[in-house]
Amino acid sequence: MSIWTRISDALAALAKGEGLASVFDRLKTPPELSVGFTIAVIALGAKMAKADGQVTRNEVTAFREVFAIPPAEEENAARVFNLARQDVAGFDLYAGKIAAMFGPGDPVLVDLMEGLFHIAMADGDYHPHEDAFLREVARIFGVDDRCFRSLLTRLVPDAPRDPYDVLRVPHGAPIEEVRAAWRQAVRDSHPDRMRARGLPEEALKMAEQRLVDINRAWEEIQARKAA
Repeated sequence: MSIWTRISDALAALAKGEGLASVFDRLKTPPELSVGFTIAVIALGAKMAKADGQVTRNEVTAFREVFAIPPAEEENAARVFNLARQDVAGFDLYAGKIAAMFGPGDPVLVDLMEGLFHIAMADGDYHPHEDAFLREVARIFGVDDRCFRSLLTRLVPDAPRDPYDVLRVPHGAPIEEVRAAWRQAVRDSHPDRMRARGLPEEALKMAEQRLVDINRAWEEIQARKAA
């Protein structure tokens, strides 16, 4: 059964009059968490797109930055988006329920933030309202400032490029500390680790660019240390 069929089933279980936010109360264990992750990215992406009062980009194209969406399943993805966009509940309610679904400090919440950054950049610009939205979601998720800067420097082209921020280590850290952070980041970005955290197969494409960024940062720091 595809993730999109399972999402459709989860939406069908909503009682009449229930908002989409209610679905997060029911998705607590694997494999439901992968359904929850997918709905969470799409739902918060919809709220972010609506944050300035209008939706100006192609939503399905934006979600393809995170998920492999077969053409036959685009309708299911669009249904989640539209339910979230029409729901009167605020994005902070969504974010709070999503944080509770995975648990405070769960690394999958950083994966989810990365998905939202991809969606924010789908039109090529990082808008002030998107920055404010993402910072507030990060606060609700318990994602610290160092982690947020890592996402920002990797995923927003106009942001200052800083390899230390990518690896989440302080400037001037000894090479042994940097190497340990690099190795841990590579391990955490392995597809098997990401699956174990609850990411669906359809979202593992995020790992490819993440590994490129992590390895480039390590090489740049090595070169600086050797100079």
